[in-house]
Order: sequence, then structure tokens, then C-alpha cells
Amino acid sequence: MQERVDGNRLGRETSPYLLQHKDNPVHWRPWGEEALAEARDTGKPILLSVGYAACHWCHVMAHESFEDEATAAVMNDLFVNIKVDREERPDVDAIYMGALHELGEQGGWPLTMFLTSDAEPFWGGTYFPKDARYGRPSFVRVLNEVARVCREEPEKVRQNAVVLKERLKPTRPSAAPEPPTDATLADLARRLIQAVDQVNGGIRGAPKFPQAQFLGFLWRAGLRYGLPNPLEAVELTLTHIAQGGIYDHLGGGFSRYSVDERWLVPHFEKMLYDNALLVELMTEAWRERKSPLYAMRIAETVGWLLREMVVNGGGFAASLDADSEGEEGKFYVWSLAEIEEVLGHDDARLFAEIYGVTAEGNFEGHNILNRLNALELRDPETERRLADMREKLFQRRASRVRPGFDDKVLADWNGLMISSLAQAADAFMRADWLETAERAFNFVSTRMNRDERLLHAYRAGEAKAPATSNDYANMIRATLALALVTGKPDYVDRAREWVYVLDRHYWADDLGGYYFVAERECGDGVEPRRAPSLDWRGAL
Repeated sequence: MQERVDGNRLGRETSPYLLQHKDNPVHWRPWGEEALAEARDTGKPILLSVGYAACHWCHVMAHESFEDEATAAVMNDLFVNIKVDREERPDVDAIYMGALHELGEQGGWPLTMFLTSDAEPFWGGTYFPKDARYGRPSFVRVLNEVARVCREEPEKVRQNAVVLKERLKPTRPSAAPEPPTDATLADLARRLIQAVDQVNGGIRGAPKFPQAQFLGFLWRAGLRYGLPNPLEAVELTLTHIAQGGIYDHLGGGFSRYSVDERWLVPHFEKMLYDNALLVELMTEAWRERKSPLYAMRIAETVGWLLREMVVNGGGFAASLDADSEGEEGKFYVWSLAEIEEVLGHDDARLFAEIYGVTAEGNFEGHNILNRLNALELRDPETERRLADMREKLFQRRASRVRPGFDDKVLADWNGLMISSLAQAADAFMRADWLETAERAFNFVSTRMNRDERLLHAYRAGEAKAPATSNDYANMIRATLALALVTGKPDYVDRAREWVYVLDRHYWADDLGGYYFVAERECGDGVEPRRAPSLDWRGAL
């Protein structure tokens, strides 16, 4: 299908998120020199909208406002409208999300930022409803007021832009901190335990994110310093995550987070990086505890990965959407009646007892499958019966309309999954998992490579977007994991090559850290440092 002749220019993009918006009446432009030049030439402010394909509230704002002719007319009249996939361009997202935080706003997507015609941020927010609600003004009112301020109070806009620009400049710490001692790290682990929910696991409150890095620190500190409480906190958390609704008990894989404190109601999108980090952490825990529950969840999640997330050539896709048929979670939830229809009365009774299924439901009149009220595994015969039941329900679910699939390959997320999969292959002696990890590594290192430099994203036969330091760091991590498991020296050589690139092009001598993007990248014709008239790179 050709792009719209009335000004929407997303039709030639490869990002699934951008292509979701190619038929909007909004005159969207992709991020690039052409869009930025248009803003400079016309003097119009920029409306920058950043999201990603699996984002539920991005879909809501799109349906309410971006598909609405009247709203689009206001946007087209007052702004140069630029759409960005935050997964494809994390460098762009990082600078403007940083600006939103400096405004004192809570971050999140969709990110809605207003920029000067020179692409300097001066105000923004996240989701704006079409009609005033949730304590938020209507989107059209926001558009008109921002445009009015730009016309009538340009000095206020300029002042905001200057202040944000100054705050976003990376600064070198006045003194380099001393490396932490063992005593410091052990004390930190003890202190962090106080933030853990002692009933449900995870950090207290809601929403609950798996926070694999936080849990990983507690686990390693507990092992290293002989501290039982951190180990118990991690096991409590992993058990609840593995048995909660955040886990897909039929198809495998973990959702991004739970909206409640019990891990029952997920935000149903499945992201590659979350699953990579959880597979890695559960593998570490399994090595110590040999928990059959962890082994089961690792195998099922890798099964989901191999079945649904491997693209042609062997790379791993980015995500599965939360929505199907315009409704969040519709693909995943069940009624008691449908379960009885599939399983028959006797099996359905046992299944409903263990997986928390009732006639009333536990989520908006439907049921999210979970084992939070039956955390312990049953006897082997019962578990075999349950596995047969799950397979029947999985086959029934396969006939439903599937959630959207974002099949772009991201170097940094692939690096995480390659490393996790290699470690799991080693722990469980699965040569097929290791082969899959090596194929994905080959995909990134060959198809996402230009002039011996990595690129960040790949889809539809095209690699694009400048690599970030995260891409190099995670792919270096993947090479070392593969080297340890396979003993192949070529992986060590590749790690050295990428470390050389990282040190040469990303190191910030003036700041003592690594920049997020290199000193000069022209992956789409735009130099990142120049594009927003800010120091683009922000040291890590």
C-alpha cells in the first residue's frame, strides 16, 4: 500500500509501530533530517510522539486522537508531527524522556513532547485523552494552548528550552566514588530487603515489575555473604511470578508487569528483554536450589521463544502486543464455561480449583489463569493431567485472533536473550538451546553490521538506527557467555573487537563514562549530537 498523498510519510518505514500509524489522518513524519528541516523552514513547533508496538496506552491515544479527523486537522495546522518508535530509536527517546523527567513528570509511553522548531524540548506529558478525564485536559485543548503560548509568549518557551537544555547536559562527578567493599555490599543487601513485599515478593506496592536486576543483586549478595534473607526474598518473588497471572500458563513467557501487588493481573504485553532477564535469574536460582518449578518455567518460556519469537534467519523478535481485537488481554483470558466445554466437567473442576477459575472471574468478568492459591506443585500424576489439560486449552486458544507481533530484531535485547539462553543451555544440557543462541548471535553480528560497526534494529531486510552502548555491552555479554559454554576462541576475539569500538567511539574522556551513542553516527543521515541541539549522548 502506498503512503498517503495528504502528508503522512510513514508508509515506507519498516517499524511495525510506525506502520500502525501510516493511515492516520495526521501528517506524521519519521524522525530524520527532512522532518527537522521542515520545522526549521516553517517555524512551526514540533509535536513528538514516541511509543512502541506493544504499548496499550499508545493504542488508546491512537484510536482516540490520531485516527480522528478533527483532532488530526488541529495537529496538522499547528505542528510538524513526528512519530518515533522508542525501541527502534532509543537514542531519541532517551533525550526527550529525560526532558520529561526534568519537568517533574512521571515517565511512560506514549511520550508526548512539544519541541521548538530547532527540536529543543520545552514541555510535554504522556497520554492525553481526547476528552477531559482522569484529571487531564483534552488533547485538542492542550494542542491549542501550547500553540498559543508559542505564538504569544515565545520568551517563555525559550526560557523553558534553555533550562531543560542546561539540565540535560551530562556532568562529571566532583569526585570519583570509592569502589564498594564487601561490607558495603552486604549492608546494602540487608537494607534493600526492607523494600521487599514479605507476602507476595517483589518490591512493595503496585504496579509490580519483576525487577530482575534488583533480585539478581540480592541473590548474588545472599550467596556471597551467606545472608539467608536475600535468598528467601528472591525465592518468594520468583515463586509468585512463576505461579501468578503475569506468567502465561498455557503458552509460556512472562508479561511485562503486574498492575496489582499479587502478580495476578498482568499488563499483557510480552517483551523479549523481560523474558531474557527472568530466564537468566531463574537459571541462576535453579543451579543452587534445583527447583522443579523453576526448571518447568524456564523450559516453557524457552519453548515460547522458539515457537513464537524467532524470525527468519534466527534473530529474536521484540515483542507481542497486549491487545487483540482492540481489547487488552482478550487473547489470554477465559470463562469457566469455555474451559468446561474444552475439558469436560471433571477435568474442568480440577483445573478451575488449581488455576483460580470461577464463574464470576478475577479480571473484568473473565479469568486470568494463575496458581497463586496453589503455589506448590502437585504430585507427578496430577501435574501430568494438568499438562494435558493445558495443551487442550492451548490448542483452543490458537484459534483466537492473535495479539500484534513486533518482529523487528534489536541488538541489545538479542544480546540479553543470547546470553540467558546460553546459560540455560549449559545448566540443563540442552544442545538445541545453545544452537538457537548461536544462530541468533550470527544473525546480529552479520545482518546488523555495517563497516564493522553494529546497527541497532533490523526488519524487512533492512538494518538501521545507530547502535547504542547498550547494544555493544549486551552483545559483548553474549559473546562471553557463548565463549564460556562452547570454548570457542572466536567469540573472545569478537568481544575484543567490540570492546575496541566501544572504547574508541563511545568513551567520554571528559565525563569518565560511556556515552549512549557514538560521537558521530549517521545511520539515517542525522547526526545525533546535532539533531536536537543538545548534547545527545548522555554519559552512562
